[in-house]
Amino acid sequence: MEASPQSLHALPMLSMTGQEVGRLHLMRPQGQRLLRSVDTYYSPLFGPVWSHDASVPVRWLDVAALIKQLPDAGVLRLQPLESEGQFLPKMLQALRSTGYAVDRYFCFGNWYEPIAGRSFADYWCQRPSRLRNTVERARRRLDQKHTWRTEVLTHGGPALEQAIEAFQTVYARSWKQPEPCPGFMPGLIRMAASMGALRLGQLWLDGEVVASQVWLVYGGKGNIYKLAYVPGHEKLSPGSVLTAALMQHVIDADKVSEVDYLMGDDAYKQDWVTHRRERVGLVAFDCWRWRGLLAWLRHQAGRLVRRWRS
Repeated sequence: MEASPQSLHALPMLSMTGQEVGRLHLMRPQGQRLLRSVDTYYSPLFGPVWSHDASVPVRWLDVAALIKQLPDAGVLRLQPLESEGQFLPKMLQALRSTGYAVDRYFCFGNWYEPIAGRSFADYWCQRPSRLRNTVERARRRLDQKHTWRTEVLTHGGPALEQAIEAFQTVYARSWKQPEPCPGFMPGLIRMAASMGALRLGQLWLDGEVVASQVWLVYGGKGNIYKLAYVPGHEKLSPGSVLTAALMQHVIDADKVSEVDYLMGDDAYKQDWVTHRRERVGLVAFDCWRWRGLLAWLRHQAGRLVRRWRS
């Protein structure tokens, strides 16, 4: 049997006066009989695309009703969502009101740092002494025995193409798993450069790039997206030295209001940033459709098993 093609839906979100203020983008993945957020392995956050102020009151019941009319809307899954934003509670309430059984679940922790007008010097003196000593010792070792430099690329051109190649080489030699979509990161880097959002950092050591990081600056935030270094240089802490250089750039040059590590509870992040919030998911079942009812029963059974095991 042939798999059904992926379909995309852009649902209008109307204000109380009937003005379209945004759109909610959903998709039916190929071969699956459900609706979900337009997200991928690379997505740190999902939400409506606003064309106006996101604080404008929205007809959330109308949005839920539009969802329910779509094919394969027996099961709806949205992730990852802000746990503290307005979208999640409003959408949960609206879906319940239109007859869905709904639940929420944990996706991942998100570590971040509000900058609040501080300079990099202010930020840096507030880091743990262990981190500051590690970076300062590494810089001394680099100065004593090596030729090295850091650079931050922001725009397109031949230098960026060379930097993309270097990033891919470092990533391939690092401890990271191979990218599931090899063309994604080069495409993202080029697009971000065209938007002025790219901060591609590199640490050169004796003529070779040994650490590379992709940061994205957008909406006043510095987002740490991808990082990697070449194993074998751990005593020189090239990743930490490069992170400090990029932190200084986004804080002092870009004047960001926040630095965001995006996804994951990796322990090292707590040396660099101090705040944590959670990204969550929403799952909804239309129990008047047989697919929705079966999925809801499986979901409830899974919850009972997890409670029993705990």
